[in-house]
Amino acid sequence: MQSGARSVGVAGALLVAAGIFASAALAQDAPRTSYPRDFTGVWTNANLTPVSRPRGVDRLEVSPEEARRMAATSGVLGFAREESNYVDRIDPNAPAPPKGSSDFGVKGYNSFWLATGDSLARVKGTYRTSNIIDPPNGQIPYSPTRPRPSRPRGGNFITGAGLYDGPEYLGIAERCLMAFSGASGPGMFTPIYNNNYQFVLTDDYLVIHVEMVHDARIIPIYANAAEARAHHKPGVIKPWMGDSVAWWEDDVLVAESVNLHPIQADQGQIPLSPKGKITERFQRWADDEIFYSFTVDDPETYAQTWTVENSFRPQSRVYEYACHEGNYAMPGILIGARKLEREQATAKAGKTKD
Repeated sequence: MQSGARSVGVAGALLVAAGIFASAALAQDAPRTSYPRDFTGVWTNANLTPVSRPRGVDRLEVSPEEARRMAATSGVLGFAREESNYVDRIDPNAPAPPKGSSDFGVKGYNSFWLATGDSLARVKGTYRTSNIIDPPNGQIPYSPTRPRPSRPRGGNFITGAGLYDGPEYLGIAERCLMAFSGASGPGMFTPIYNNNYQFVLTDDYLVIHVEMVHDARIIPIYANAAEARAHHKPGVIKPWMGDSVAWWEDDVLVAESVNLHPIQADQGQIPLSPKGKITERFQRWADDEIFYSFTVDDPETYAQTWTVENSFRPQSRVYEYACHEGNYAMPGILIGARKLEREQATAKAGKTKD
């Protein structure tokens, strides 16, 4: 009886152990999310992680404690975190700052308008110090021989110096042609505010409605990479946000974009030559996370390919973004430029008479 009882006990223990190991195996094989291949909804990529790794930081990933400390001291647009308490720190009676001063353009904002979140980016459960993961130093690998932009990126806004022959000379952000901060894509960075997105995924298309300026990317989905690439538009067609096509690789939607509009390719957050391409990847990593990455491949502009990783988190809604409604800056800028030209012409005429 004792021997039989012992045998039954051993057998029972083996069954329990087998059940434990089977459960572990099933847990490892279980999907991370109940919604694979489902992106439809409203999302945000708001976080304090910069595109490039800050000086003095030598690691991509940090602990939650380190992430909290870094977030507490992270500045945005020149504002220290202690200024981000929604107090208007601009004296309404102060004169305009001198042209070229550090707050000429950037300090046109105050901390009330900034909405980049309160945490570093958490991607697949780890906190990141930069969006760039490759190269390992977290920096954009510009080529020393890259083509130079036709006009300074952001220079007009920050310095007040630029060409004002007509509205076309102002940057795409100042003209509200598309979202600034690189929010529109291809290659979607985190903007300083209005960082919500609405994704609509069907069998045939991914539509991304970008809250900032309400840009809409409509990306057709094909059966495979070869079929998708065969449906790129002719090279002479260069739309805003590029010519994008997509295909599935298991549960990852891959989108390839080429032929950006020349103004966007020249002035945008990701400078790109006519030969460049950007490859984005979307994956429903968890119920509350879309893992997002993109790789820039352009040997004329960069010394190597470079890759960004970020995540989108659930958001409640998309808000209105009104860029130029009631904004008198554009005619004011052009009127001021014409007035300056008249003054210069009058001064020159006076010197000629003398």
